Amino acid sequence: MTWRQRLLGRTPVAEVRDRIRALEADVAELRAQNLRLAELADVVQELVIPLASRDQDKVDAAIAEFRKGI
Repeated sequence: MTWRQRLLGRTPVAEVRDRIRALEADVAELRAQNLRLAELADVVQELVIPLASRDQDKVDAAIAEFRKGI
């Protein structure tokens, strides 16, 4: 054990474990963000197709459904 490790009371293994925990938290956050992005992409798709076909009732329904999810 080096003087630094003795002084700080940390070993390289503990540092790696802490880093793994931080990375796992980052991955979980990214997964949540990707899910939200996929949901937004679905909403955009639900809006674009009715807008292209000028179906205002479907557009209004898609916007209402999106607002419920916020």
